[in-house]
Amino acid sequence: RVRELAADMIETMHAAHGVGLAGQQIGQPWQLTVLDVSAVEDRPSTLKLSGKDVDPKSAMPIVLINPEVELRGETELGVEGCLSFPEITGDIERAQSVLVRAQSLEGELFQIEASGLLARAIQHEHDHLHGILFIDRMNSAAKAVLSSRLKRLQKETKRGIRHRDPLVSETTL
Repeated sequence: RVRELAADMIETMHAAHGVGLAGQQIGQPWQLTVLDVSAVEDRPSTLKLSGKDVDPKSAMPIVLINPEVELRGETELGVEGCLSFPEITGDIERAQSVLVRAQSLEGELFQIEASGLLARAIQHEHDHLHGILFIDRMNSAAKAVLSSRLKRLQKETKRGIRHRDPLVSETTL
């Protein structure tokens, strides 16, 4: 079941041209995230698997089950978007690198060190696993600029939910 879900998530992420997807984004409460930054040429990444340098492109996609993420290094601002918030981007401050301990699809524990876009994507997806959205990390000025777009997206989402589920009323949302 986990293997099938991960494969579906990877397919969904690729179809949407994303670099990551967390279980919560597709209605699954599992501590599971998939990542693939191989299509992004202008935002490099580094990757170490069990302490050995690995070409990040050759390791994609990455599946992290029950990940524990340790932030490393300085922080930096970088542009992020999110498949849950189409056409909305913002500058988010994140650690430059991360150390991750997780389980593989085979149930084996492994450790990776990542920097660059991969580190940013890991932090973004790890936030989803803990109920934190990238807009929650935006400063108030950035949120104010995006306020009308966020409200429009919220209305569209509510309308879509009501359309799919007739038992959901206006007051429920």
